[in-house]
Amino acid sequence: MQGETMLRPITSPLIDSSVFAHAFFTRQGGVSQGIYSGLNVGIGSNDDRAHVNENRQRAAGFFNLKPDQLISPWQIHSPDTVIVNRPFEGERPKADGIVTETPGMAIAVVTADCGPILFSDPRKRIIGAAHAGWKGALYGVMESTIAAMESLGSKRENIVAVLGPSISQKNYEVGPEFVASFVDVTPENQRYFIASQKPDHSMFDLWTYTVDRLQKAGVKADCVNACTYEGEDQFYSYRRTTHRREPDYGRQMSAIMLKD
Repeated sequence: MQGETMLRPITSPLIDSSVFAHAFFTRQGGVSQGIYSGLNVGIGSNDDRAHVNENRQRAAGFFNLKPDQLISPWQIHSPDTVIVNRPFEGERPKADGIVTETPGMAIAVVTADCGPILFSDPRKRIIGAAHAGWKGALYGVMESTIAAMESLGSKRENIVAVLGPSISQKNYEVGPEFVASFVDVTPENQRYFIASQKPDHSMFDLWTYTVDRLQKAGVKADCVNACTYEGEDQFYSYRRTTHRREPDYGRQMSAIMLKD
């Protein structure tokens, strides 16, 4: 497919390439223009739908799949996970985790600062993907995805989870009500915040929080350490768009597929 060679996804050595194909796609290699310039796959954005469809087709082509074999849920910042064994028909289910044991299709989430997490179990050949914004992360989307994989036969000690490009602590300033949401769950969460230069504000470490939470859940976990806010040429960022007062923003995709 024309343009596929322009794609520049990030991959993780922790995900067994002999069993799985995966990609944390960047914004490079797409056809969108203007503020969406690049590989914008955001169906919910106001980008030209023909451009979004072409970008999603290119992402599917990376896996040698047709666009309808690249499956992503309707994300709502929830702790909910769905198990799939075929492409969606009609309206996509509302969820932020997706799991399958079916080869020949890729499951995906889209993000623009939130944490995309790809899960893999090479022993049972089961995969998962989760959109872990702060709400999903705090209220259990990671654990929900792991539980769904367990329901198909995975054991937690065999699951590998990798957090993809997302916003780093030095760029994630939050107000006191945000901190309170975490500390109200457990005072231990205070350690994921450091003081900001702005009074009564803090900087939140989404990366460490996510990896710690995954490890506490009993899976192997790591982070690719790529900041969406800083990498303008590589990533879309909701917060960067907000700071610039732009009217909208693109989304990048993270996807994983079980090989035949």
